[in-house]
Amino acid sequence: MNQEFIEALREIVDQKGISEDLLFETIEDALVAAYKKNFATLSNNSQDVKVTMNRETGEIHVYGQKTVVEEVVEDASEMSLEEAKEYSHKYQIGDIVDIEVTPRKFGRIAAQAAKQVVIQRIKEAERNIIYNEFITKEFDIITGSVIRKDRGNVFIDLGKIEAVLGANEQMPGEEYNFNEKLKLYIVEVKNTTKGAQVGVSRTHPGLVKRLFELEVPEVFGGVVEIKSISREAGSRTKIAVYSNDENVDAMGACVGPKGVRVQSIVNELRNEKIDIIKWSKKAEEYISNALSPAKVLNVVVEEASKSAKVIVEDNQLSLAIGKEGQNVRLAARLTGWKIDIKSRTQAQYNMDINEVVKSEADESEVIDNQVAKDQSTQEQVIETITQE
Repeated sequence: MNQEFIEALREIVDQKGISEDLLFETIEDALVAAYKKNFATLSNNSQDVKVTMNRETGEIHVYGQKTVVEEVVEDASEMSLEEAKEYSHKYQIGDIVDIEVTPRKFGRIAAQAAKQVVIQRIKEAERNIIYNEFITKEFDIITGSVIRKDRGNVFIDLGKIEAVLGANEQMPGEEYNFNEKLKLYIVEVKNTTKGAQVGVSRTHPGLVKRLFELEVPEVFGGVVEIKSISREAGSRTKIAVYSNDENVDAMGACVGPKGVRVQSIVNELRNEKIDIIKWSKKAEEYISNALSPAKVLNVVVEEASKSAKVIVEDNQLSLAIGKEGQNVRLAARLTGWKIDIKSRTQAQYNMDINEVVKSEADESEVIDNQVAKDQSTQEQVIETITQE
């Protein structure tokens, strides 16, 4: 080790952002291990060893450490007070004495051990730098380029790292071509022994939320608030918005002049349909809005079961339910309510049936009461005759 080595270490410290103290301490620990591996004998293998490196010159010294005791039991790790006094009169029972044991041929081995530590620390530092950069982007949008496709996965170049867009995070029907630029939502960032791992998605509702925040200044500034999103990626999304300023139309702000804002997002999502609805703290109104574009006649909610019964015109039933139940399914997820939809005719039929059932029940009750009354009268007559 020499001064040039020390200067090289300090340059690495500056470039990679590694702690200088930590780097030197780690090198010294590695030199201890290297000494024990190459120079320790069976007789002194249990001896405590300390290695120091001069941080200006790079000079290395190895010390065996022994504890001062009244009676020596273990020669490798203990020494008597009398022997300790030969090194210095200041030593007392219980003190640690450092005895230099630096081998003459230790320099080459030390350099090799130090090199391995430095390489390892550089790799760790680079991993940490990348992790720290991407952890700040978690739950945000990032743009990457398609590198390759393999076994259904799409590999994305994010600059300093590759990310894998798994099959379940890809939008149905979306094609990914080499060098194509993609906007991706960072779902998770992990710091592993192999480096930072970045989980990305094209299907996450968070992608839609961040696109609106980037495209709509009122959303980015907090004037318009996104209350909820339900999404079936590649097909349709419902987004509930609310304005914190009565002078700002939440839906209008998201749509934009001539629809340019929402159309930009639709284009990014490969023509995925987006329903922008007005959020309301009144459950009936919120549920009615969520079933857009269908027009709702009536909503009755049951708080205990968090369920709602909805009535629409006959010609609005299929629209309210949606293809394969998509519209009502998205509305239920958006609002958090179970939604049962019936047409006016179905509701009227059920009402009529209920009236008939109620009428029959009432009639049955009258008959039962009359039978009971007649039976009571007969019992009274029989009792009178018996007494006579």
